[in-house]
Amino acid sequence: MGNLTRVGIAGTGSYLPKRAVPNKYFEDFIETSDEWIRQRTGIEERRWAGDDEPNSFMCTEAAKRALDDAGLQPSDVDCIVLGTVSPDRMLPAVSPQVQANLGIEKTGAFDVVAACNGFVTALNTAYALVASGTAKRVLAIGAERLSSFVDLQDRGSCILFGDGAGAAVVTPFDECQQGEILRTQLGTDGSGRDFIYMDAGGSTRPPTHDTIEAREHFIRVQGREVYRFAVSTMTQIVADMLEGYDRDELGMLVPHQVNQRIIDAAVERLGIPEEKVFVNIQKYGNTSAASVPIALDEANRGGKLPSGKLVVMCAFGAGLSWGGTLLRW
Repeated sequence: MGNLTRVGIAGTGSYLPKRAVPNKYFEDFIETSDEWIRQRTGIEERRWAGDDEPNSFMCTEAAKRALDDAGLQPSDVDCIVLGTVSPDRMLPAVSPQVQANLGIEKTGAFDVVAACNGFVTALNTAYALVASGTAKRVLAIGAERLSSFVDLQDRGSCILFGDGAGAAVVTPFDECQQGEILRTQLGTDGSGRDFIYMDAGGSTRPPTHDTIEAREHFIRVQGREVYRFAVSTMTQIVADMLEGYDRDELGMLVPHQVNQRIIDAAVERLGIPEEKVFVNIQKYGNTSAASVPIALDEANRGGKLPSGKLVVMCAFGAGLSWGGTLLRW
């Protein structure tokens, strides 16, 4: 293939819906409590999108903020890669709507479906496009509106999920001089495909009166299996990303905000100090594909990404799928 172009992240952005949903909201209709949710997940509240905040709108706002942070215009973008499992409609993809919203003409735009690993998959794809010279400036976006798919009768899952969007502008490193992408990883184990799932809504079980009455269009989570998978996978991803580097070079770990106990267990195994782990799950819950880019943007804007230090992003979720990205900020 020849020499690859060095690639960096020129800017980040995010959008969170206006409505905050505290844990106490659930106490009125399921057997739970604020204390129970905090102890088992670390979540205190989450954001749920309103009727005026579809997935495509949240993506557009996050993209605008990322472009502004990068000092670029929408017309500078030549590709959009967007990770989501909760599009506005089954057809078309969300990315062409975002392209139209931004007023960009004749640029590539496509969605990737990797659940909680959606943004990392989009980012690693954007890296490959820029590194190979196929594209020059790519918007990588992760977004979800999972409040549309939570079953408020299912205590084990409805408390977990939130809505939001995050974005990063990926360009040649020579243009941005920050956030150089040093290493990427993607993986999948389809034998765990039934750990996080929706039974109906696809081509094998399209919507019918029977599937709706059976509540098959909601997210289901096998909690114990997911916990074991997530702890071991997060531990392995971070170890793989840092292989060959001095652990003291790590400036910040930005993990998928899946569950505080999962993050704590993996970090303990890895021996990473608490102050080097960015966590915001208490405010937003599990926003799936939006989780990592929202956290990355908050860390960036909050000055939590030390210049010259290593930054590791990792995600894992339905599929089962996982991914990691190593940066030098």
